[in-house]
Amino acid sequence: MKPEVRVKPGSDGTRSKQLIQEHFKYIALSTHDPENLPLVIEKANGVWIYDVDGNKYIDFSSGISVCNLGYPTHPEIKKVVLEQLDKLAHGAGTDFFNPYQIELAKKLASIVPGNAGRKVFFSNSGTEANEAAIKLVRQATGRKFIIAFYGGFHGRTMGSLALTASKNVQKKGVFPWMNGVVHAPYPNPYRNPWHIDGYEQPDELVNRVLEFIEEYILDKLISPDDVAAVISEPIQGEGGYVIPPRMFFSELKKLLDKHGILLIDDEVQMGMGRTGKMLAIEHFNTIPDIVTLAKALSGGVIPIGATVFRADLDFKQPGMHSNTFGGHALACVVALKTIEIVENLLPHVQRLEKVFRDELMPLKDKVEKIGDVRGVGLAWGVEVVVDKKSKKPDPQTRNKIIKVALEKGLVLLPCGKSSIRLIPPLIISEEEARTGLDIFREAVLSATS
Repeated sequence: MKPEVRVKPGSDGTRSKQLIQEHFKYIALSTHDPENLPLVIEKANGVWIYDVDGNKYIDFSSGISVCNLGYPTHPEIKKVVLEQLDKLAHGAGTDFFNPYQIELAKKLASIVPGNAGRKVFFSNSGTEANEAAIKLVRQATGRKFIIAFYGGFHGRTMGSLALTASKNVQKKGVFPWMNGVVHAPYPNPYRNPWHIDGYEQPDELVNRVLEFIEEYILDKLISPDDVAAVISEPIQGEGGYVIPPRMFFSELKKLLDKHGILLIDDEVQMGMGRTGKMLAIEHFNTIPDIVTLAKALSGGVIPIGATVFRADLDFKQPGMHSNTFGGHALACVVALKTIEIVENLLPHVQRLEKVFRDELMPLKDKVEKIGDVRGVGLAWGVEVVVDKKSKKPDPQTRNKIIKVALEKGLVLLPCGKSSIRLIPPLIISEEEARTGLDIFREAVLSATS
C-alpha cells in the first residue's frame, strides 16, 4: 500500500500560528521562515513528521542532514544510549581518559581515506570541528593564510565564519572576523564567473579555477609559503548542493602538494553516508589531510563534532586546544553505533540514487524554471531560475515551491540563492521516496504554471 501523507483539508494551523508567535517573542532571530515553512513539529517517526495541528508530512530535510537514521531515535541507537546511561555520560574527556572516545577515534581514523596515521579532536558541532582545523594547520605549518571557496559554508563562529562565503547576511554587521582568509571561485558546473558549461567542459572549468588559485592568489596576492591550507566541502551544501567536476579535488591536491599546502575536507553536511559513500570525498579519489565531521555523526541524538587529521599535525603541547564536552562518552558510543548502521545502509542509498535521478531529471527538460538538477546518493539540489537562457536565480518561485510542497505534505529546505535540497533520511524506503518525489513534482508544476 502506498504511504499516505495527511494534511487536513482547510487546516488553518491555529496551534502552529500561536506557537510561532510565541517563538518570535521569546527566541532570538535565526533562520526560520514562517511564511514558507510554518512547520511546528510535535513528534516524528521514521521519515514522517507530525505537527501540533495533527498534520502528517514526509520529510526530505533530515533536520539539515542530521537525522540520517530517521526519527525519533533508531532502535539500535536507543538501546546503546540506555545502556551507556547506566555506565557514564560525561567523563570530562579532555582531562580524563575513557575507552569510548578511543574506540570512536580508531573507527574514524579507519574510515578516512589514506593510510597515514590519524588522530582525532572531538568537539560538539561542525563549526567547532572547523575551528580546531584552523588551529591545527596554523600551528603545524607556521603559516597563517587559508584559502576557501565562494559558496562554501563552514560555520558561524568567528574563525569558521571567515571561511564561510555562502550568503552575505551570515557576516552582516559582525566584522572583524578572523583575518587571513582568501576566497576563490568554486568550480560550479552550472554557474561560474567564466560562463563555462562545466557539464560539457569539466576540464576547462577545473583549469580555470586552478589557474585563479595559482596565478591570482599564490602569485599576485600571497606567497605559497604563507598559505597553511585550502578548505572545501566536497559538495557545497548551504551553497546550493553544488557538485564539482569529478577530477577537481585530485587536480587541486596536486597543486597544493607542490606548495606544501594542506587540504581540509569539510564533511559536516555530506559525510556519514549522505552521498552513498561514508565520506563524499571518496567520490573524488582524493586523500585530504584533515576531515571535519558533525551533524549526522551521532544520528541526531546528541551533538558531536570531530576533526580527523594526520598525526604529524598534532598540537605541539598540551593546552593549545581543548573544550568541555569533547569526547563526551555518551556521544562517542552513539557515534560508533551510528557509523555501524550507516555502513550497512550505503548500498540502499546507492540504489535510491537512481530513483531520484530518474524522477528529478525530467523536470529539468519539462519545466522552464528548473535550471539545473544535480545530485548523488540522497543529496540532491534543484535550482530554480527565471528562465533557462538567463539562468537568473528565482528565489521567489523557489520559496513558493517549498510552501506548496508543505501544504501537500512534503518537508523541504532551501539552499543557495534559489535552490531546493532534497535530503531524506537514509532509511527511507523506495515507496516512501516515490511518494515524496510525486509531491515534489506536483508542487513544482503547481508553483511554476
